[in-house]
Amino acid sequence: MSHEHPHHDVHPGTRNHAVFRLAFVLTCALLIAEAIGGWWSGSLALLADAAHVLVDAGALALAWAAAVFALKPADARRSFGYARIEVLAGFVNALVQVLLVFGIAYEAIRRLRAVDQIHIESGVMLVVAVLGLLVNVVVLRSLHAHDHGNLNAAGARLHVFGDLLGSIGTVAAALLVRYLGWNWADPVLSLLVSLLILRGAFVLLRRSGHILLEGVPEGVAPDEIRIALAGVDPDVTEVHHLHVWQLASGSRVATLHARLREGGDAQHALVAIQRLLRERFSISHATVQVESSECADADAACDEPGHVAGSDHGR
Repeated sequence: MSHEHPHHDVHPGTRNHAVFRLAFVLTCALLIAEAIGGWWSGSLALLADAAHVLVDAGALALAWAAAVFALKPADARRSFGYARIEVLAGFVNALVQVLLVFGIAYEAIRRLRAVDQIHIESGVMLVVAVLGLLVNVVVLRSLHAHDHGNLNAAGARLHVFGDLLGSIGTVAAALLVRYLGWNWADPVLSLLVSLLILRGAFVLLRRSGHILLEGVPEGVAPDEIRIALAGVDPDVTEVHHLHVWQLASGSRVATLHARLREGGDAQHALVAIQRLLRERFSISHATVQVESSECADADAACDEPGHVAGSDHGR
C-alpha cells in the first residue's frame, strides 16, 4: 500500500492583484462620492447605491486580499495556505449585506408614506449617479480584460456588474425626479437596488456556506469521477472513499482509495489518476491511497454505496 501525491501548488498565485487594487481604489472613491451626494441631495436611491458600492468594495477587497494571500506559502500551522480567508470574509460580507437591505427597505417605506414631504436635489443626484455609472464601466472593463479563467476575478466582475445595474437605476430615478417631478421614484428605485443586493447576498451566503461545510464543488459529480477513475488505467480495479471539496474559489481538493490488481504498476496508475483529476475535473491537489489488497481503513467498509469497480482489461 502506498500513500502518495505529487507536490502541486494548492493555491496558484495570481498576478491580478494590481488590477484588484486599482478597482478597489476607484470603487472606494465612488463610495465616498455617492455617500456625500446622497446626503447632500437627500436621495435615498444614491444612499442605497452607496450601500451597494460598500458591499462591492468589500468584495473587491476580498478579491485583492485573496490574490495577495494566494502568493503566501503554506506554513506549519496552515498546511493548505491562506486562501480560505476569502471564504470566511465572504460569509461575513453576505450577512452584512442582509442587514443593509433591511435598513434601506425600512427607510424607503418610511419615505413612501411621506412622499410629499421629500425634497431631492435632483441635479446633484443626477451628476453623482452619472459619475457612478462611468466609474463602474471603467472598473468592469479593467476586470474584464484580465484572466477570464480566474474564478476570483469572475466573482469580482459579478459584483461590479450588479453595481453597474444599480447605477443605471439611480440615473433613471434622478431623471424621473428632475424632469417629471416623481419624487416617489427615488425610494422605489432604492427598493429595487435593495432587492439586487439581497439576491447577491443570498448567492454569496450559499456559496461561502457550502465551501465552509466542505461540500462538493459546483459542477462536480462524484459518481462521474468514480467512473472515470475506474477506467483510467488497466491496473485499477476499484475506486472508493472518494471525497471532493473546495478550499476556496477555484481550489479543488480530493482524496481517494484506488485498488490495483495483483502485480499492477502503482506509480503508473498514480500518475494516470492525478492527470485525469487535474485535466478533466480541475482538481489541482489530490491524495491517492493505492491498495493492492483489502482496504486498510478499518473504520469504514470499502464497499461503500456508490463505489465503482474497474472493468477487466485482460491484464
